[in-house]
Amino acid sequence: MKKINIGLVRLLQFIVFAVFTFTVLVYFSAMILLPLAAVALLIKPFALFGLSTLLGALIAVPVAAYLSMSAYKIPGLITMIIETGLDLVNMGKARVEAFNEILDSVKA
Repeated sequence: MKKINIGLVRLLQFIVFAVFTFTVLVYFSAMILLPLAAVALLIKPFALFGLSTLLGALIAVPVAAYLSMSAYKIPGLITMIIETGLDLVNMGKARVEAFNEILDSVKA
């Protein structure tokens, strides 16, 4: 029974690790993909007016770059976004390490 409890704790520890890893990857990937989504959304109205997609992309990319630069210049915004992601990492690490205490109590 002891080995089953140890295996169960290890399984739950892995599940928590996988969930937090996925959450952090999604968080930072979303920050990277936001400008690309802005470009895709800006191209569609140009296609509606009859401009080719290439011409729409040539106009939309500088607009998205300007919007990204404007967001970057907001004081403290980028620092807050990065710190929030790092807080997610630290919280996940703390939750995974909390299972080690439970594992020690199960082994004893």
